[in-house]
Amino acid sequence: MPGEVARVPLPKDHKAAICIWADLSVTQTEAILAAAGNREEIQRFLIETFQLQDHDKNPRSAILLDLYFFTIQFATESDFNKEQTSTFFSIVKKTHEVCIETPFGNLEQCFNYFKELVLCHAVKRPPWSINLFSPDQIHLITEYVLNTYFRHFKLYKYAFTPVVKLDLSVSYVGLPETPEPEEEQQETCPDEVPVGSCEKTDGEGTDGAEQIEEPQEKESPAHQELRKIITAQLNQEIEKLRVSLDEQIKLNDESLQQKLSLAEGLPSGKASRGSTKGKKK
Repeated sequence: MPGEVARVPLPKDHKAAICIWADLSVTQTEAILAAAGNREEIQRFLIETFQLQDHDKNPRSAILLDLYFFTIQFATESDFNKEQTSTFFSIVKKTHEVCIETPFGNLEQCFNYFKELVLCHAVKRPPWSINLFSPDQIHLITEYVLNTYFRHFKLYKYAFTPVVKLDLSVSYVGLPETPEPEEEQQETCPDEVPVGSCEKTDGEGTDGAEQIEEPQEKESPAHQELRKIITAQLNQEIEKLRVSLDEQIKLNDESLQQKLSLAEGLPSGKASRGSTKGKKK
């Protein structure tokens, strides 16, 4: 509805859980593994399964298709079984969903969620985690996701999240709100105003070239009050600077006189007369 402001979700922490067969079922994973090495067939399967038919026109769908395909390709090249392939696919997919849930920066929350997802499938501690991946496989998964997904984290954020614009309004305590600006007046004079009020001749007594006075914007009461406060504060600061400067000049003068007196060994007036006599001799 017009006038409503869309609420943008803020970054938040997520709790990881076991995600085996979460996005790819047993049958689907077996079909993917059977088509290993056939890029077109795997892409066709991913397009139908995750509704990416508009990948030719929609850049987001094209990005998702590439992300899903290369995830499957890494799993097959790493010799993952069907349980591991399905789980690894869900880890990447859920990490991406956390990344794009907010346009604000949530790299730390996203990476922590990814690590917890991996740990949920690396340690046997039912029902919270299972021992699905070996330490070597954990190392391969972590290195792959860091070098591919998190290296381009900001690009995924830019492609899948809206741009946030800040609309800032300032209100002063004790001052009335500033009224909304009125519509701009017409350049020509209104009918009810006499024509002479909008005309003036030049000061040199020329042939009476007509000029239209530009309307001056009137300050609102809030602006006038704010101007008075700022002016008073500036005057106080200027007065403090003037007094401080006078005191500093006075102190410097006294210090200079003392140094001269110590250098001559006599009061300043006598020292000056003695120096004058010396010059006459």
